[in-house]
Amino acid sequence: MFKKNERGSAVLVALIAIVALIVIAAMLVVPKYNKLVTGEETVDAAWAQVENQLQRRFDLVPNLVNTVKGYAEHEEEIFTQIADARTQYGNANTVEETADANNELSSALARLLVVVENYPNLKADVQFTRLMDELAGTENRLTVARKDYNDTVQQFNNDVRRFPGNLIAGMFSFEQKDYFEIKEGVEEAPAVDFGD
Repeated sequence: MFKKNERGSAVLVALIAIVALIVIAAMLVVPKYNKLVTGEETVDAAWAQVENQLQRRFDLVPNLVNTVKGYAEHEEEIFTQIADARTQYGNANTVEETADANNELSSALARLLVVVENYPNLKADVQFTRLMDELAGTENRLTVARKDYNDTVQQFNNDVRRFPGNLIAGMFSFEQKDYFEIKEGVEEAPAVDFGD
C-alpha cells in the first residue's frame, strides 16, 4: 500500500512539473509572438502611409503634366515616360515593384523639371507653381513615410532574426520584410540634352 502512494505522488509531481514547463514555455512564447504580430501590423501600417503618399503623388502628376503640355507640346517623350511610370506604379503588387515604379516616376519627373527650365512663362504660371508646391510637399511627406516604413521594417526584422524571436518567428511563419529602397543613381538628376 505504501508503494501505491509513492507511485501516485511521483505521477503527481511529474504532472506538476509538466504543467509548470508548459506555463513557463507559454510565458516565454506568448509575449514574443504578440510582439511579432504587433511589429508586422506596424510595418503594414507604415507601408499604408507610403502608399498613401505615393497615391497622392500619382494623382498630382497628371495635373502637372497637363499644365506643362500647354507650354511644351514637343516634349512628348517625357510625357510618355511619365505615363509609363504611372502605369508601372498602378500595376505594382510588391514593395520591390512599387519601389521600382517610384524610381521610374522620380526619374521621369526629374527630366520633366529639366524641361520646365526651358519655359520661363511656365515657371511663372500660378497653377504650375501651385502644383509644384503640392508636389514638393508630397515628396517631403513621402520621404518621411518611407523612412518611417524602413524604421519599422528594421525593428521587425531584428525581432524576427534575434534569439529567441527567430525560433518563434520560424514556428509561426513570420518572415523578414523588404525595405523600400531606391536604386543607385536615381537620386541624381538625369542629363537631358536638347542639342543636335
